[in-house]
Amino acid sequence: MVLDWLLGRFSSDLGIDLGTANTLIYMKGKGIVLDEPSVVAMKSGTNRVLTVGRQAKEMVGRTPGGFTAIRPLKDGVIANFDCAEQMLRAFSRKTHNRGAWVRPRVIVGVPSGITQVEKRAIRDSADLAGAREVYLMEEPLAAAIGAGLPVQEPTGSMIVDIGGGTTQVAVISLAGIVYSQSIRIAGDEMDDAIAQHMKRKHSLLIGEHTAERVKISIGSAVPFEEPRTMPVTGRDCVQGIPKSVTISDTEIREALQDPVSAILRAVKTALERTPPELSADLAENGILLSGGGALLHGLDRLLAGETHLRIQVADEPKTCVVRGTGKALDNLDYMRMCAEV
Repeated sequence: MVLDWLLGRFSSDLGIDLGTANTLIYMKGKGIVLDEPSVVAMKSGTNRVLTVGRQAKEMVGRTPGGFTAIRPLKDGVIANFDCAEQMLRAFSRKTHNRGAWVRPRVIVGVPSGITQVEKRAIRDSADLAGAREVYLMEEPLAAAIGAGLPVQEPTGSMIVDIGGGTTQVAVISLAGIVYSQSIRIAGDEMDDAIAQHMKRKHSLLIGEHTAERVKISIGSAVPFEEPRTMPVTGRDCVQGIPKSVTISDTEIREALQDPVSAILRAVKTALERTPPELSADLAENGILLSGGGALLHGLDRLLAGETHLRIQVADEPKTCVVRGTGKALDNLDYMRMCAEV
């Protein structure tokens, strides 16, 4: 214990939101110090990493022969162990430029419901990246803490965290998760739905960046006050040449209907399975949305209309999970009792 205290005086502990789309790092005493895409650019056939994060994302779909841009996480869990470890190591170096003997203690947000094997992969990646101690914290609980919900009180709070790879719905009371459900439908599925719509309706092939830009610009769950359109350029499926078409928010809303409906079903299922006493709390407190997907235009209004509950979008929804892990750094003794070290 004395050694832990001494090392803690010389190291800065980290809270990490290891997301499918983006990785965010919170440093104790400094706040959020890193927010970059979860992408690694490597030389094909080797373990040589060229770059990670924002620069690597710019290479997606544009790499020449011999190079490849990889997303190490899929659906919220590690799909490529070596790439995830090297990405974490690179991000850690960016944020924690100290000697190896003062390795940080780390809390990593993980999706609820992942397997022991998936937990072990995340823990091992953080270990190999230089962590002294690793604790895992379920993302819905971290998001609720980061959003400022009264998680320690004997009252029910529901949070819907819509990330890149997963949507997680949880009911929380007394600092614990009473009910949770994780579905592997979120921001990435929305991007894919847009790309498939463009291919099917316009015979146009577009990449991840373009689909994401369309979602951000004119994607919605309910109609805008004024109709919106935007030009989209890609490759013609038939002729194989560049082609540009103008699309409307109406057709993109139709393209997003399946993933949005899946999220709505998950919320309704959670409400059906919530204990009656906590249901009364939810009727009073409503539901909080977090994660980047919460920014989809009109999603809060759609959920409010379907559930007849008050729906709020958290302040800075994309950073709720990492802010929650950051707050948990102040209570590592509790994490030691709760987490599987």
